[in-house]
Amino acid sequence: MNRVDARATLMYSEAAEASAVVRAQFQRNRDGVAKLGRAIAAFAPRAVVTCARGSSDHAATYAKYLIETRTGLLTASAAPSVASVYGARQDLHECLFVAISQSGRSPDLLATARSAKAAGAMVLALVNDKDSPLAGMADHALALHAGKERSVAATKSYIASLAAIAHFVAAWMDDEALCAELQRAPELLARAWQLDWQPAVDKLRDGGHLFVIARGIGLAVAQEAALKCKETCGLHAEAFSGAEVMHGPQALLDEGFPALLFVQDDETREGMVALANALVARGADVMVAGASIPGAMVLPTIDSPAALQPLLLAQGFYKFANALAISRGRDPDNPPHLRKVTETR
Repeated sequence: MNRVDARATLMYSEAAEASAVVRAQFQRNRDGVAKLGRAIAAFAPRAVVTCARGSSDHAATYAKYLIETRTGLLTASAAPSVASVYGARQDLHECLFVAISQSGRSPDLLATARSAKAAGAMVLALVNDKDSPLAGMADHALALHAGKERSVAATKSYIASLAAIAHFVAAWMDDEALCAELQRAPELLARAWQLDWQPAVDKLRDGGHLFVIARGIGLAVAQEAALKCKETCGLHAEAFSGAEVMHGPQALLDEGFPALLFVQDDETREGMVALANALVARGADVMVAGASIPGAMVLPTIDSPAALQPLLLAQGFYKFANALAISRGRDPDNPPHLRKVTETR
C-alpha cells in the first residue's frame, strides 16, 4: 500500500492548484470586489451572520475572526435548521448575511439565505458555481473560481474561500495593507506546497486519535485539518481552541497523546507557545507548525503576514493529509460513505 504514489491522487493535483486558483480569483474578481466593498460600506451592517456546512463552515470561522478583528462587528454563525427545519423567522434587518458554499445547491443553505433576505439582510454568496441557485438569489455573489473539484475532499476550494473572504473584507474596509498582503498570497501558496511534513506522516501512520489545536483566525485551519484527518485518513481527530482545550479536553492529553498545533504570528502566539511548552512538559506527543518548541516536532512553514498564514497552513496540511491517507492504505479521493455534494435539509 505504501508504494502508491501520493502524487497520483486527485486530492494532490487539485490542492496543488491553489496558488494558480487564488491568482486567477484575484484577477477576475478585482473590479467586482471593489464594487462589493463599496456596497457593504454603504449598507453599514450592524452585524454579520455566516452560513455554511463542512469545509465552508470552517472558512466561516476564518471570516468571523477576520471581520470581528478588522471591523469590530459581531459575526455569528447561523444554524441552517432554524430556518429549514423549524421554519423560525429571525430579525436580520441591517445584517450582512454571508453564505459560503461550493455547489450553492444545498436545500438548507438556500432556505436559510431566502429567510435572511426576507428578514432584511443583505445576502452575499461566496460560491464556486456561479450559475447555482444560491448565486442567483443573493444580492451579491462572489465567485471562488476554484474550477471543478472531483476529489471528495475539498482543498483548493477551501483555500479559495479564505482568499475571497480576505479580499472582500479588505475592499470593504479600504484596507490597503491587507490588499497589498493578498497580492503575495499566490507566490506564498506555491512555496507552502513544497514543504515536507513527512516526519508527521511517519508519526501518525498507525495512530488512532489526534487533537488539532489553534486560536483566532488559525482555528479555521484546525477545524479543517481535523475533518480531513477523519474523512481522508480514517484518523479520529478533534479540533479545539487553544483556550478551550485547557478545560475538559486536556484530561486526555497524557503521556504520548498526539497533538498538532497551528501557530500564527499575531496576538494569539504567546498563548499558543505557552500551551505547546506545557504539553511537551506533560509528555504529550506534540507537533507544531508555526513555532519552534523544544521537545516538539517542528513542521516547516512559510513566514507571512498573519492574515495569510491560515491559507498557507492549510496548503501545507493538505499535502501532508494526502500522504498520510496513502500511508494508512486509504483512498483520499473516495472516502467511505461520502460523496462530493451533500444536500442537507
